[in-house]
Amino acid sequence: MKKILMVFAVAVFMASCGTTYTTTSTSENQAYDIPEVLRTSFTVSYPTASNVTWQRYDAATTPIDWELTDWPAMGPNDYVVQFNVGNERYNAWYNANGEWIGSAYAVSDHSILPSAVHDLLRNQFSGYTIEKVEREFWKDRQAYELKLKSNTNSNEVKLLVDANGTILKQKLKD
Repeated sequence: MKKILMVFAVAVFMASCGTTYTTTSTSENQAYDIPEVLRTSFTVSYPTASNVTWQRYDAATTPIDWELTDWPAMGPNDYVVQFNVGNERYNAWYNANGEWIGSAYAVSDHSILPSAVHDLLRNQFSGYTIEKVEREFWKDRQAYELKLKSNTNSNEVKLLVDANGTILKQKLKD
């Protein structure tokens, strides 16, 4: 009888876990229900990752502006993983086949942006304040997604800028 109760308790516990899968050790990588190909791809790309949390992709909770990145469309069969590398908290996106889509992390210290990005902001967006910066990686590219707010009105600008200060994409919001 005790065995039956124990099995029932474990089953109830597992059912209440939802679709978020957590592991804090990449060497063990005990994230349940995450396809092996996906876990392997992640571990190869981020061998020093810690505090790893997997979940199914949900468009409502993504910190990336997909229109700026031109990343492929993602759906409910794809995954996002949050993890730490050093002092940075990353998000990485993978499709259901384990193929890496891209990664990003928030840049809280804006002074570390490349000088060319600072020059761009000073020359073309001097009337704006940086609200948010994400450093993004995809394919063979790296860029900064900048959210800027006007100092004089409610206008906002989102930029995708490479390290050379070249604007790759721009969106205006009045």
